[in-house]
Amino acid sequence: MDERADAAVRAERAAPAEVFARWQRARQAALAAMRAADPDVPVQWMVGTIKPATLATTRLAEHWAHGLDIAGPLGAEFPDTARLEHIAWLAHRTLPYALSLAGEQPAPVRLELTAPDGERVWRFGPADAASAITGPAGAFCRVAAQRLDPARSGLEASGPAGATALRLVRTYAA
Repeated sequence: MDERADAAVRAERAAPAEVFARWQRARQAALAAMRAADPDVPVQWMVGTIKPATLATTRLAEHWAHGLDIAGPLGAEFPDTARLEHIAWLAHRTLPYALSLAGEQPAPVRLELTAPDGERVWRFGPADAASAITGPAGAFCRVAAQRLDPARSGLEASGPAGATALRLVRTYAA
C-alpha cells in the first residue's frame, strides 16, 4: 500500500498552487455529489453500503483524525469543536460493527460525553443501557480514531460491555 501511495503522489506531483487548486476542485465536486445524493438511498462504500449522511460523517472523522496527525508534530493548535458531536455519533453508531468484528456480542452502550464547551453533555444510546462510557468528547473521539490509548484517555467505562466497547470503538470500516 505504501508503494502504491508513493507512486500516486509522484505521478500527481505539481507546484503547490496547482495541488491546492486540484484539491479545491475535488472538494467542490464531492460536495456537489453529496448534496445531490438521495439521503434515503445507500451508496457503496468500502465493505458495504451506507447512507450519504453517514458517508459524509466518515469523511469528517477521517479528515479530523488526519488533522490531528498533522497538527501534533507541528505543535499547531487543533482545538476541539462542536463538530466532534458528529464523530462521537459515528463511533457510537458503529459500535455493533466494531464489537462483532472482534468476535464480541454487540451490546447496548450509553455514551455521556462532555462537549468541548465544557457545559453540554452529548448522550447517545439507551438511557437504561447496562454499560456506559463517560468523559470528555474529545478524548472519546481520539480513542475511536485510534489516536489515544483508552487507558490514558480519562474516560470511564462501566457495566459488562463498557470496557470492551471502549477498547474496540472505531470510526473507520477496516
